[in-house]
Amino acid sequence: MTSPGARAGAEADGFDVEEALALVQENPGPAHRGHGGPGPHAPQHHDTSRYDDTSRHEDTHRHQGSPGHDAARHGRAAERHRATPWPEARATAERAARAAARAARRAPVSAPLDHALGLTLAAPLAALTDLPSFDTSAMDGWAVAGPGPWTVRDEGVLAGHAQPARLTDGEAAGVATGARVPPDTTAVLRTEHGRTDDRGRLHPTRGVVHGQDIRPRGQECRTGDQLLAVGTLTTPAVLGLAAAAGYDTLTVVPRPRVDVLVLGDELLTAGLPHDGLIRDALGPMLPPWLRALGAEVRAVRRIGDDAEALHRAVTTSDADLVVTTGGTAAGPVDHVHPILRRAGAELLVDGVQVRPGHPMLLARLKDDQHLVGLPGNPLAAVSGLLTLAEPVLRTLAARPAPEPYPVPLRDAVQGHPYDTRLVPVVLRGDAAVPLHYNGPAMLRGIAAADALAVVPPGGARSGEEAELLDLPWAAGGIGVCFT
Repeated sequence: MTSPGARAGAEADGFDVEEALALVQENPGPAHRGHGGPGPHAPQHHDTSRYDDTSRHEDTHRHQGSPGHDAARHGRAAERHRATPWPEARATAERAARAAARAARRAPVSAPLDHALGLTLAAPLAALTDLPSFDTSAMDGWAVAGPGPWTVRDEGVLAGHAQPARLTDGEAAGVATGARVPPDTTAVLRTEHGRTDDRGRLHPTRGVVHGQDIRPRGQECRTGDQLLAVGTLTTPAVLGLAAAAGYDTLTVVPRPRVDVLVLGDELLTAGLPHDGLIRDALGPMLPPWLRALGAEVRAVRRIGDDAEALHRAVTTSDADLVVTTGGTAAGPVDHVHPILRRAGAELLVDGVQVRPGHPMLLARLKDDQHLVGLPGNPLAAVSGLLTLAEPVLRTLAARPAPEPYPVPLRDAVQGHPYDTRLVPVVLRGDAAVPLHYNGPAMLRGIAAADALAVVPPGGARSGEEAELLDLPWAAGGIGVCFT
């Protein structure tokens, strides 16, 4: 038997993510706080290699061979390569995802209501019934007919019961909130607005207006009314409306599928760090963060520093997006660039003018498949998530872009000479307070943060406005769901 939601979505055959994206752009709906694309600060192209200041997994480029040969090779590489400005990198990621959506033409899916939170409607939500579907009481009290006083029936009316007997003038029946009112009911008299005399007759303690506290059938909508448009994000309230309107399932844009590959032989999965080994922070952090960004995380695989294993994992994945951690620089065990060349991938972004996270990258593996290479340092990886992975996932999921919003900084923030900085902040009143512990390898700051402030090259003064990137779970929106 076809569910009501599936029937309502039947007209969506042939619909694809690209169509939803177009509708989202035309009808963006309620504004969402956060960054929705290139911001006001577009740093100029500069060679930033001399400002590299972190470990192997952040910005350090280690080379093999003689010093002279290394210097010449580094010079030639610098001539060939310039990191992408931060706003341009985000725009590139969004364009790449649009092209992938066109190539994939993924069909919408029918999702049960309890699995649809955070997905985008791929078919209009039309009412399958009148709401309410019968005249109901808006309050506890009495259904009354005609002017008072009234004789009260012995039997009251409860919610969920069949239609009660008709009232006659001068008659009343006790009624519960949400119960069907008897035919010929004039009004509902609230419990606190009535009293009974010693003969059991009901009297009003204030005036009674015809129709008061009755929700008439179809007050909210009639069968067939369009309640929500294609491209609407399914919030908890949307799920409630859909259920009230008669839906069991919703026709939605499917979640983009993501495979996570964790690189590095130095990573422990349990216990305390020891003997040069460190705990893996990204393995536990990335999957729920990606889910909060709208992804279906299908696999988290630990590859270590094995180039062949990495090549196999990347080339055999059928995910929409492959996310790797670490190995994006040029050290002896940084294998991401070599395996991308070997796989014939196209590098769309190779380094971004942003701190932390400078050596992040975006590559096109196939027309409908991309790879985001995150730096291995935890906060640098967060920077990569919000710079490259978020636009890709948001676009593939046909989610509306959040509206950018500026907030004044309470304290001055030191900037990088040429690059954008992303700095964890907490919101206090009308200001954003920069947090300490914001180095590339640190998570202490971001763990307490509400957002990341986008600090332009050169820094920001106290009181100067900075654009904020909300963290999914701090934005008061859908990101609170990690499943």
